[in-house]
Amino acid sequence: MTDEEKEIKRMHMQLLEGDCYIDAEQDLEYPPLALSFGEQTIQTKKGNKTYPVPIGTFGNFSFVQAPPKSKKTFFISLLSAVFLKGTLEGFGGDLKGHREGKCLIHFDTEQGKFHAQKVFKRVLDMTGLTKECYHTFGLRTLSYKERIDFIEYYLYDKMEGENIGMVVIDGMADLVSDVNNIEESNLATQKIMEWSAKLNCHIVTVIHSNFGSDKPTGHLGSFLEKKAETQIQLELNTVNKDLVTVSCKRSRGFSFDNFSFKVNPLGFPVVEGAAYDPLKDFNKF
Repeated sequence: MTDEEKEIKRMHMQLLEGDCYIDAEQDLEYPPLALSFGEQTIQTKKGNKTYPVPIGTFGNFSFVQAPPKSKKTFFISLLSAVFLKGTLEGFGGDLKGHREGKCLIHFDTEQGKFHAQKVFKRVLDMTGLTKECYHTFGLRTLSYKERIDFIEYYLYDKMEGENIGMVVIDGMADLVSDVNNIEESNLATQKIMEWSAKLNCHIVTVIHSNFGSDKPTGHLGSFLEKKAETQIQLELNTVNKDLVTVSCKRSRGFSFDNFSFKVNPLGFPVVEGAAYDPLKDFNKF
C-alpha cells in the first residue's frame, strides 16, 4: 500500500469514526415509530406512562416469516395501508401507522404485473388515497443483482434519499441466487441494514419459513433473525382456517400482543382482534 493509499484509508476511517461513535453518557430518545399495535403502560421515575407498542421504528427493519399460502401478501397489504393512512377504520383494529407525511415504496419481486398491481390497488382501495406517496414496482423480470441495484437506485437517485418513510420488499429471497449462499445472504441483509439506517426509514421484508419448522428459510433467514428489530410470524389458525395468527417471535423492544386477521368477502384483510387458537393453546400444557 502506497503512502497516498494509506492516507486515503486513514481519512475514510476518520469519517467512519464520526458515524459509528456512540456517546454512552448522552440521553438518546427511543427511535420514532413507523408501525405500532396497541399500547403499554410503563412505570417510570415520573410516574406511569402509556406508549404505543412498536412493530417497527424508523432506522430499523423487520421481517415477516410464514409458510406458503398463509396470506403473507394480504398481511403486507394491511401493514402498507395502515402505514399510509395512520388508522384504518374497519380494517386495522389497533394497528397504527406513523408516517408523518413520508412516502411508502413497495417492491414486489415475485409476481407478474397483473397480480402485483392487484396488491398495490388493494392498498389504495383500503385507504382511499391516491398513488402520490405510494410508489409501486414489480421486479420479477430482473436478476437478483439487478433487483438490489434497482432498489438502491430508486431510493438514493430517484428519491434522493428524501421523504422515504417505509420500504416494503416482498420477498427477500429474490435478492439472492440461493438462500443458503452465505456471502449473498450476508450482503443482502447488510443492504437492508444500510438502507434503513442511512435513509432513516423502516423496511419490511418477507421470507418463507422452513417446511415443518418455525425457522425462516436458509442462511438468509438466519442473518435476518440476528439483525432485525422485529420478527413477525404468521400461522394459520388450527381451528378456524379463515384466520391467520400474527405473533411477535422476537423484538428488540416491547413485544406486541398476538392478534389475528382474515380476508373479508371483498378481498380485504381485516384485523379480528386478539388471537385465540384453542388447539395450539391446549398443546402448551
